[in-house]
Amino acid sequence: MIILAILAFLAAIGLLCWLLFTLAVFALPAFVGVTAGAWAHGTGAGIPGAILVGAVAAAITLAAGHLLITVVRPMWLKLIVAAAFVAPAAIAGFHATHGIVQHLMPSHAWQITFSVIGAVAVGVTAFVRVAGMATAPAPSGRDLARA
Repeated sequence: MIILAILAFLAAIGLLCWLLFTLAVFALPAFVGVTAGAWAHGTGAGIPGAILVGAVAAAITLAAGHLLITVVRPMWLKLIVAAAFVAPAAIAGFHATHGIVQHLMPSHAWQITFSVIGAVAVGVTAFVRVAGMATAPAPSGRDLARA
């Protein structure tokens, strides 16, 4: 029974890490959605109104990020938009990793070390996924002339 519990624990950690890496790109829209929803609830919109406002704010944030990444030409501006999506993902990766390693090791220095490694890994993964949004082929002048 103990071995089964250990295997279930490892599977749960693996599932949560996969979920973290998969959803890291959505950290900024989730933060904006929760903030907007909390604001709407505080102004008296009620729970359904807060959920609606939060969902709309998150969708607009994600759509604006996709649009800016694909439309904007200068690379430095694309990097700023990508950094806006990557920074919350890296912070979420730090805290998620720190929550896991707190239970595994007593040394605070090693906890921080592994948490920083987790933040870098999640940040790099989020950057690769955000950079993948920008790979839409731009139409060339020759293609437009033929049409």
